[in-house]
Amino acid sequence: MDLTGKQRRHLRALGHHLDPIVQLGKAGLTEGVVAAVDAALEQHELVKVRLGTECPDDQNDVADALSEQLRAEVAQILGRTVLLYRRHPKEPKIKLPPPGG
Repeated sequence: MDLTGKQRRHLRALGHHLDPIVQLGKAGLTEGVVAAVDAALEQHELVKVRLGTECPDDQNDVADALSEQLRAEVAQILGRTVLLYRRHPKEPKIKLPPPGG
């Protein structure tokens, strides 16, 4: 599922006031971090991931890896923060604008 510009804008607006739920440290992107982000997406649908200053990984690489491994969409990369979205399969909380309109 690719997000449209309008849908990304909507998610960025919703994510603006969120605090990062998961933070990457000097170990970078580990299996534990992936599991934590997966659990957070399952519960919240929209999650901010913060890369600490000591994190060796590039934010674009982290965003790509997480979106691929967790079947999530990258709504925004701003500085060292990545905003990820994954629709809940049974009970979606976030209603996105329709793709064409």
